[in-house]
Amino acid sequence: MERFNPIPTMTEYLQLANDSLLTMVQIETQEALDSVEEIAAVPGIDILFVGPFDLGNNIGYPILNGVMKPELEAAIDRVLAATVKAGKKAGFFATSGEQARQYADKGFHMINAALDTTLLQANLERALSAAHGQSAPKAVGRY
Repeated sequence: MERFNPIPTMTEYLQLANDSLLTMVQIETQEALDSVEEIAAVPGIDILFVGPFDLGNNIGYPILNGVMKPELEAAIDRVLAATVKAGKKAGFFATSGEQARQYADKGFHMINAALDTTLLQANLERALSAAHGQSAPKAVGRY
């Protein structure tokens, strides 16, 4: 009986690697937004990913105090629609669990659910509170 080896040889890895890769492009500029339908149709692209802060800044509708303008929301919706129409997956960079749920409900497939900086800050605040004998902060996460 032949034994299964879960660790591939280098030759096996190289033969299988391309079939295991995902190609993801970020839609974060006006030029990318203007061409999103064409980008989504490119063979070999698997995921179109939206970074709302960069996209908003580039198209003239920055996120200020955590608020997205309707024009940025429309741009994000356009990316999602083009991606779904092309049969691809859409990704979104959310900054909180609540925002991640909102974009999952919209139809995004891959969602970043928090910022590393806010996770680190929240953990540090909890640790420092405990060190000072205080209760943990109630609110975490900021834009």
